Amino acid sequence: MKQEIQEVADLVSANTIFTTKEVLTSDETARYLGISKSCLYKWTMERRIPHYKSPTGKLCYFNRKEVEAWAQESRVATNEELDSKADAYCRKGGRR
Repeated sequence: MKQEIQEVADLVSANTIFTTKEVLTSDETARYLGISKSCLYKWTMERRIPHYKSPTGKLCYFNRKEVEAWAQESRVATNEELDSKADAYCRKGGRR
């Protein structure tokens, strides 16, 4: 029972962090995105994800709103949206 209560408390605190905290650590960002820390580290090294370095250059920080916007950049269109675009394209005779 104590373990279950602790798990619920951890989930509540994690959700609170993700909705109120503006600057996230690497650990928090990886959990927020549901990826491993090594994946996040790779993305920062490749400059694929927006991030900030500490003055010493040893720590990475992430702006929660920037991470949210970045995560939503690669939206995949639904089949209905693609069908609608295809229909509109064909009605124009293949011209843009």
